[in-house]
Amino acid sequence: QVRLVESGGGLVQPGGSLTLSCVASGFPFSNYAMRWYREGPGKERELVATISSLLYSDSYINYVDSVKGRFTISRDDPMKTVYLRMSSLKPDDTAVYYCNLLMRGEAYWGQGTQVTVST
Repeated sequence: QVRLVESGGGLVQPGGSLTLSCVASGFPFSNYAMRWYREGPGKERELVATISSLLYSDSYINYVDSVKGRFTISRDDPMKTVYLRMSSLKPDDTAVYYCNLLMRGEAYWGQGTQVTVST
């Protein structure tokens, strides 16, 4: 079955950096777009970044405006892993970060990893 396991969260000071990882299994990873979402305290879950499959000529990467220039999404298909490199972190980036797969109309989620940006 599909499994998504996030790691890499933690406590970081404003201006700091973290890299999140999501290891996937149970489906043909390279064929599918992968996404990172986050849910901050008292906020709705929001889409942060998307990376399409790299198998096709129309591959793409998208970011929510609030993280453009600070976050970088990437993928390693042989390792079945998607990454989110976060830099210049702000207190507003504090959230639980989730890896997401949308496959055949069904959404799959990892357990999430907590990122706290604070002094």
